Amino acid sequence: MTSKVTYLGNLRTESTHLKSGNTFITDAPTDNNGKGEAFSPTDTVATGLASCMITVMGIKARDMDVDMTGTTAKVTKTMASNPRRISKIEVVLDFPFQANEKTRKILEHTANTCPVHYSLHPDIEKDITFYWS
Repeated sequence: MTSKVTYLGNLRTESTHLKSGNTFITDAPTDNNGKGEAFSPTDTVATGLASCMITVMGIKARDMDVDMTGTTAKVTKTMASNPRRISKIEVVLDFPFQANEKTRKILEHTANTCPVHYSLHPDIEKDITFYWS
C-alpha cells in the first residue's frame, strides 16, 4: 500500500503516506459545500502535476550538474461542471538561474513527460509556462 485516507467528518480527510508517516489534510472547497480550509482533492491533483514536473526536472538537472534549488511553480486549477471535473491546469515554472538553450530544452521536455502529466486525462488542458531568469 502507498497511503491511507481517513474521513475525519465535516468533508475533511487525512491522508497518511505509509512509508514515511507524513500526513496532509483535504477539505471540500467552498464552491462544493466545504470550508476550503485546506487543499481540496482536486487541488492535490493539480499541485501533484507541478510537484512531479519539478521532481523529475530535479533528477535530470542533478545528472547535468545543474542546481535547481529555489525553482517554484505556481498552479491554477480550473473546474468544469456536468460532470464536475478538472478542465484545466496552469503551471508557471520560475527558475532562479540562467540556463543555456540545450539545458532549457532538456529540462522542459523532462517536465512535460513526467508521470503525472502522462497520467492525467487527455481532456484536461495543461498550460505549462517556463520562465528562466
